[in-house]
Amino acid sequence: MMGVMTTRAESAAATRRALLDAAAELLDLGGPEAVTLREVGARAGVTRGAPYRHFTGKDSLLTAVAAESWERIGDQVHALRTDPALSASEKLRGALRALIDVGRNQPHLYQVLFRRRAKLPGQLGDGMDRIRRQLCGPEGDPAVADRAAERFQDEFLDIVAALVGERNARHYGALLLTSAHGIAGMELSGHLDTDRWHTTADELVGTLVRMVTEAGEMA
Repeated sequence: MMGVMTTRAESAAATRRALLDAAAELLDLGGPEAVTLREVGARAGVTRGAPYRHFTGKDSLLTAVAAESWERIGDQVHALRTDPALSASEKLRGALRALIDVGRNQPHLYQVLFRRRAKLPGQLGDGMDRIRRQLCGPEGDPAVADRAAERFQDEFLDIVAALVGERNARHYGALLLTSAHGIAGMELSGHLDTDRWHTTADELVGTLVRMVTEAGEMA
């Protein structure tokens, strides 16, 4: 009996993995509009009903993709923070670039990571959403994505604190993240024109790091 349960669990995990991989691929190719449970299921090669047993809907699926992406970014920043070969400023530069690189290389995913969640017309009510999450598992639970994003933020704040101290970490952390978000958005939209501004995203990151490093030295 235990062997049967293990096999079922492994099969469910493999199906979920295939669905998430397919959703991420479709997102990269065509943006959120290209991600539907039907298309994801077809691309993953699973039965038509399989996606609905794992996710409550498209938003649930995209939330799960976002959660995994935040986990990967958090892992990158953790690796930077704990690398003894890097200086504090090098760690900060790497962390900012990790975020901007997502916008640069996976623009549709970047937009999903920073989208504003809102209840859309026709969505299930809160009570039904809770029931569906209990039946389908936590894969698309917004709280999972929130915790993954918060983990990234905590790792990032630890890097900032090493430069400016705990007391100032949140102030400078917010300044850095909003600046990085603006840089990524300007580059993504094509408005960060080198001919016009005489600078690049990487040069702007370097300026931010120098400013914060100098602020920490003066504190």
